[in-house]
Amino acid sequence: MLTNRSMNATGKRLLTGVFLAALAAGVAGCGTSKMTTGSISRDTGKSIANMSTGELQSTADALGKAYTRDTNDKPTAMRYASVLQMNGQSDQALAVMRKLAIAHPQDREVLAAYGKALAGVGQFEPALDAVRRAQTPEYPDWKLVSAEGAILDQLGQTAEARQLYRKALDLKPDEPSVLSNLGMSYVLEGDLKTAETYMRSASEAAGADSRVRQNLALVVGLQGRFEEAEQIASQELSPDQAKANVTYLRGMLAQQNAWTQIKADEEKPEGNTN
Repeated sequence: MLTNRSMNATGKRLLTGVFLAALAAGVAGCGTSKMTTGSISRDTGKSIANMSTGELQSTADALGKAYTRDTNDKPTAMRYASVLQMNGQSDQALAVMRKLAIAHPQDREVLAAYGKALAGVGQFEPALDAVRRAQTPEYPDWKLVSAEGAILDQLGQTAEARQLYRKALDLKPDEPSVLSNLGMSYVLEGDLKTAETYMRSASEAAGADSRVRQNLALVVGLQGRFEEAEQIASQELSPDQAKANVTYLRGMLAQQNAWTQIKADEEKPEGNTN
C-alpha cells in the first residue's frame, strides 16, 4: 500500500490519466451541444464513457469520415475529439480542437473543450488559459470552475484548486464530478482516507456516472482493500475488466513498494543489516 510520502512522489504518474478523465467529465457539456462527451452515441446507444475499445474505435472511424467532410462543423468536431480522447488518441483530439478553436475563437464551449484537449496531453498552462477565457466572471459556469481546479491540481497549486472546487460546489451543490475532483486532489497528496470520504459522497450523489464510481474503486484499492475495490468496479464493468483493473493496480503498488524498499536499503548505514 502506498504511504503518504510515496504517494507524493508517485501519485501524479499513477493517477494523471484518471484525474484527467475527471477533468473531462467536468468540462464536457459546458454549452448546449448534445454531441459532447456523455451524450448518447448514434451507433451503439451507449455513452462514450461506457463504450468498449472496439465501440470507441468504430465510433471514431464513423465520426472521422463525417469530420473530413467539414472540419469546422462544431458538433461533429467536438464529438470526434471527445471519442478520440477516450480512445487514447489525445494528440489527434488536440489537433481537431485546435483547428475548431481557430474557427470559433469566441465560442465558450469550444474554448472549454480545447482546454480539456490541451490538458489531455499535459499542456496545463495553455489549458488553464483556454478554460479561463471560456469563463464568464459575472455568471460563472461551475463546470469550468471545477475544470480550472483540476488543472491547478496538476500544476501543484493544491490550495487554490480546492478553493475552486468548493466554489463549484457552492454553484452546484453535491455535484458528483466536483466531489470526485476534490477527492482526487487528496489522493495526489496521499491523504487516502479523506479522498475516500469525498469519493463515497460523489458515488452516492444523484447523477454519478461510471467514472466517478471507478475513482472510488481506485481509492479503495490504493489502500490495499483489493476485494472491495473489485466489488465496486464490477458494478460498472464486466467481471473480467474489474479483475484486470485490480490486477494492474496490485502490480503498480507492488512495484512502488519494491522501489521504496530498495531505496531504504541503499540509505542504510554500511554495516547495518537490521
